[in-house]
Amino acid sequence: MIKAVIIDDEPKAIQSLTWELSSFRDQIDIVKTFTSPEEAIDYIDNNVLDCLFLDIEMPTMDGFQLLGKLTNKDFAVVITTAYNEFAIKALKNEAIDYLLKPIDSDDLQETIKKIKKHTSKLTNSNKIEEVLLNFNARFDQKRITINTDGKLIFLDAEEIEYVESDGNYSTIVLYNAQKIVITKKLKEVNDILPENQFFRIHNSYVINLKKIKEFIKSEGYVVMVSNFKIPVARQRKSDFLEKL
Repeated sequence: MIKAVIIDDEPKAIQSLTWELSSFRDQIDIVKTFTSPEEAIDYIDNNVLDCLFLDIEMPTMDGFQLLGKLTNKDFAVVITTAYNEFAIKALKNEAIDYLLKPIDSDDLQETIKKIKKHTSKLTNSNKIEEVLLNFNARFDQKRITINTDGKLIFLDAEEIEYVESDGNYSTIVLYNAQKIVITKKLKEVNDILPENQFFRIHNSYVINLKKIKEFIKSEGYVVMVSNFKIPVARQRKSDFLEKL
């Protein structure tokens, strides 16, 4: 059964699409509907779904802006719009299909076929991902695996100098100055790093303790091997000294 969410600022449009989808109730289940994009973002980032029916023209935030704010994008996106001009842009934004309002039943049936195909591919991809994760965890304890934005990144913990927060994103800075931006919050990254080697020294930074060159006590910051200076949060200072 396909789990679907509908987002549209017009309640009547939601009712209409819900009614059309009721003809396919044996294939698709509408788990939630939203008229508020902000509420929808919070729900989608914290729940599992297979498909999102998304209106483009909304007053506080359009559909494309909403997609850009999501950290969880492992589902099919179907754009719903009254304007045919949005079709090309919708497909460029990785939507699998678009539906013109008022929605035609035959068009909807074709869309559901595409959703099923997408979901099947995603399931197979997840199986491959599980095999890779298990292999890495079993045979290489020094490497960490980061699952982000539709790809797996395998890193040697020794390569990481520090990680910097940027809201819903994090930047992993390697010893060679290479930077990797991932769609994960700093807390999520910190949770998968080896606890005996990494420390969250500040709300915005997690550091590799082996990559510290100096600790300037009087000014309250550390100097990393790259000479980058990172402040030590006052409330974390005692825990940091214990780690050292």
